Amino acid sequence: MTAVDVITIGRSSVDLYGGQVGGRLEDMRSFDKYVGGSPTNMAAGAARLGLKSALITRVGDEHMGRFLREELDREGVDTRGIVVDPERLTALVILGIRDQEQFPLIFYRDNCADMALCEDDIDPAFVGEARSVVATGTHLSHPRTEAAVLKAIGLARANGARTALDIDYRPNLWGLAGHGAGEERFIASADVTAKLQAHLGLFDLIVGTEEEFHIAGGSTDTIEALRAVRAVSDATLVCKRGPMGASAFTGAIPDNLDDGEAGKAFAIEVFNVLGAGDGFMAGLLKGWLDDEDWPTTLTYANACGAMAVSRHGCTPSYPSWTELQFFLERGVKTPALRHDQALEQMHWSTNRRGEWPEMRVFAFDHRAQIEAMEGATPERASRFKTLCLAAANKVAGGRHGYGILSDGRIGRDALYAAADSDLWIGRPVEWPASRPLALEPEIGADFGGLANWPANHVVKVLCFYHPDDDAAMKQAQEDTLTRLFAACRRNRLEMLLEIIPSKVGPTDDGTAAQVIERIYAIGIYPDWWKLEPLTTTAAWQNVVDTIERHDRHTRGIVVLGLEASEDALAQSFEIAAGHDLVKGFAVGRTIFADTARAWFKGELTEDDAIDAMADRYNRLCLVWDKARQRAGSSK
Repeated sequence: MTAVDVITIGRSSVDLYGGQVGGRLEDMRSFDKYVGGSPTNMAAGAARLGLKSALITRVGDEHMGRFLREELDREGVDTRGIVVDPERLTALVILGIRDQEQFPLIFYRDNCADMALCEDDIDPAFVGEARSVVATGTHLSHPRTEAAVLKAIGLARANGARTALDIDYRPNLWGLAGHGAGEERFIASADVTAKLQAHLGLFDLIVGTEEEFHIAGGSTDTIEALRAVRAVSDATLVCKRGPMGASAFTGAIPDNLDDGEAGKAFAIEVFNVLGAGDGFMAGLLKGWLDDEDWPTTLTYANACGAMAVSRHGCTPSYPSWTELQFFLERGVKTPALRHDQALEQMHWSTNRRGEWPEMRVFAFDHRAQIEAMEGATPERASRFKTLCLAAANKVAGGRHGYGILSDGRIGRDALYAAADSDLWIGRPVEWPASRPLALEPEIGADFGGLANWPANHVVKVLCFYHPDDDAAMKQAQEDTLTRLFAACRRNRLEMLLEIIPSKVGPTDDGTAAQVIERIYAIGIYPDWWKLEPLTTTAAWQNVVDTIERHDRHTRGIVVLGLEASEDALAQSFEIAAGHDLVKGFAVGRTIFADTARAWFKGELTEDDAIDAMADRYNRLCLVWDKARQRAGSSK
């Protein structure tokens, strides 16, 4: 049994995508950082569709190389075939969206890491695990990388694995165009045609645009070019035709492209064609390797390509398998897919970074409570939060499933220090105790401050909301939450919404569920919910039912503490742990309050404070874990 469905081989780069649309690359002010490079995009796209994908390439031994490996790990791509090159830099591409037809890009690939791929980098045992190997044309452009590709393809064929080629013709990368002509898609070259034709017979599947088949076939007449390719290859030929979808040819080439096998095409707005072919290829590989017929396979591919051309970026725009099925079943509701709220919510919620099935969070994001403690100067308060972080790391020990909540005002140093840890990191935005909800000054009147946050910081907002609030209070709070939610999505940051109705008015078993129902009704889909300890199974069931009715893909719920005693929290954990949607806790003052008071008075050393908080945090973790174990054994 093979361990890998598909190995892609070739280019790997960091894409720096201009954030501004409709102007020259010269006038773009900011850039988003994404995974890039055709085979790398394909591997990530295939993984999102449920295939076990892997990548063979090289990256530099620096920040961009680490970014690629970490992002691919998060996407579920097998990175064993990625070689870290200590001598060369990871390739970069700077690109932008000028209009529907112009997409300027500059390749920074002078002696880059992926072009140093060589035969020695190809592990026969690793290739032997694969059902298929996919190459792209660029790595046939240099003798060293060509040898590596041919070794991998030869091994795959010897093992009975399938082989595929995405022609992926970029004249710039074959030395046929200057640095400023990165978007050029076709320049005739007899040498390139000869190089490609020398190897076309090695593949079971060959994929390209009409222009790419022109270079492979040596003719600008598409039918003639396809017939020239057929003369040297028995592969299934898939010709991409833009808005008309694609045609597959398994035998002789007919007189008309429309006579090939085709799948459903999708009439959508073209926003960004860059990377669309790689998304198409991911969908094609899914159908091909699942042995679907060609109309079904091409429908998958066309749909993946449609979603890619309607969004910003390459890999980030590709769908999950759940999203693809949703799209195919429901169809196009608006040609500008990125403005389809239901589809975008499905895209976001099924492609988030990492998994957090267990959450044991030490919350020390408190500001007003700490500032009010005797002896708590701003400097000492900041220092205390670094002690809280030390306690969290001591308990977590690098294990997954642990996290912190820390603010960016008093707790800035702790946040900075946590950057290299494996902790889940949440960060509050609300002004303490505000009602109606107001935000910390760092967020800004336009909420633009979130653009300064690292990608792994989760936006936590506490809202004192009650179903019996008057209309003016509800409107004010909902307006702020709605704007904040939009800002979170715009900046690709997850959002944790904490609600505490009991601080506002009386509550019963349905109060929390009522608030949650209203939040979804106004179009807000938090990634996380943080709820006060509910005291009955009925209250928790009402909450769970409400969330799952609206969002089957939510991250889950964490239970807050409200400075309850450990015994009281233990009782609440017993009830909460019986519901799978409750992932754990986010508790603060129960862990740190007594220690903080003593430390600020000078009654504890720093080491003593760390040990005391670590002890309490660890005990609380054990209480939760045991409650969860008992709940699991009773089902």
